[in-house]
Amino acid sequence: MNRLLQRLFGRLPLGWLQLTHNRTRFAAALAGVAFANVLVFVQLGIMNSMATATLRPYAFFQPDVMISAGDANSLTDGSNVARQWLLQAMADPDVADGMSLFIANVHWERGDKDISLTTFGIDPAKPAFLAPRIAGDLARLEVQDAAILDRRARGLGKAEAAAIRPQTPLSFETQGRTVTAYTTFAGGGGFGADGYMLVSDQTFLSLFPARRSAAPDHILLTLRPGAQPEAVVTRLKTLISDPSLRIRTYAQAAQDDLRYQQAKRPTGIIFGFGVLIGVLVGLVIVYQVLSTDVADHLREYATFKAMGYGPGFFLGVVFEEALVLGILGFIPGLIVGTTILTLMGAITTLPLAMTPSMAISVFLGTIVFSALSGAVATRRLAAADPADLF
Repeated sequence: MNRLLQRLFGRLPLGWLQLTHNRTRFAAALAGVAFANVLVFVQLGIMNSMATATLRPYAFFQPDVMISAGDANSLTDGSNVARQWLLQAMADPDVADGMSLFIANVHWERGDKDISLTTFGIDPAKPAFLAPRIAGDLARLEVQDAAILDRRARGLGKAEAAAIRPQTPLSFETQGRTVTAYTTFAGGGGFGADGYMLVSDQTFLSLFPARRSAAPDHILLTLRPGAQPEAVVTRLKTLISDPSLRIRTYAQAAQDDLRYQQAKRPTGIIFGFGVLIGVLVGLVIVYQVLSTDVADHLREYATFKAMGYGPGFFLGVVFEEALVLGILGFIPGLIVGTTILTLMGAITTLPLAMTPSMAISVFLGTIVFSALSGAVATRRLAAADPADLF
């Protein structure tokens, strides 16, 4: 390491030698930086999983435009909309078809387990609104009380989910009715439910008798080939007589939901503060280490300053220490952070995983906050007179 740093800096690696002179303190400093990295990794992983979980149900469908109530901040909340707006929207020449979408949670009690499933009620005769991986199985939903079940739902065993086929369906009780799953699709647990389920709109209304076919949660529209969704949205806002409705492209609705979850929901704000706290912990740890090192070597620094070395030299030495702490502390932080996220993902079935973008951003952030800590730690040297340092 000495030779490598000497070639890199073109001088004796004073920073490295000072750090490693007291190996116990050096190990404690690396552990502190690694801990800060782990904290940031875990919080970032949870934030990313929340974003993935928020956008996941949007991937089940592929419309072009969505009409929602004015208070619908996400896919699963907000008031119902009147189905009559679907009929008005069909008057636009670029609207090819429309479908009502019903959403509610059902609870599947399995002994000591209670599996919560976000259930979508759809028209099985309109496969164009569903993602291709799901559309091929929609004919199964034409049977009353039939369902397509999320095979990645929390509480559902892998072997049990793999056994669900048209020849060996799985029946269970929920909402006072017997629902039969004839096939599965890949969803996954989120923050609002343990998984997902697709049923026909008629089955949905039988599960929730208080709901009415004239009042779905959202209205989905597909457009004719070549139509511009943004232009259609602009026309629909004039065509539909209720100005309180949220009429957006489907892609815009997904992004609005994501921003709402990250910036306005308490969970998103808490995770954001968690990342900030991790960064602050790292800053404090690195600053404390470098500040203590500067204080312990004041006489040596005073000698160099008396010999004519300027502030740039001292800043370079402390930056060298900060770089060493940042890089060597990042490696164990990455290993431990990846392990924790993997274990959490396996236990919760949330989409928790280390991504290259996370690793790169945390690494660059570690180097930056280490450099900032180093710059602050050298302020005393820059302003001091050599005689005052002895």
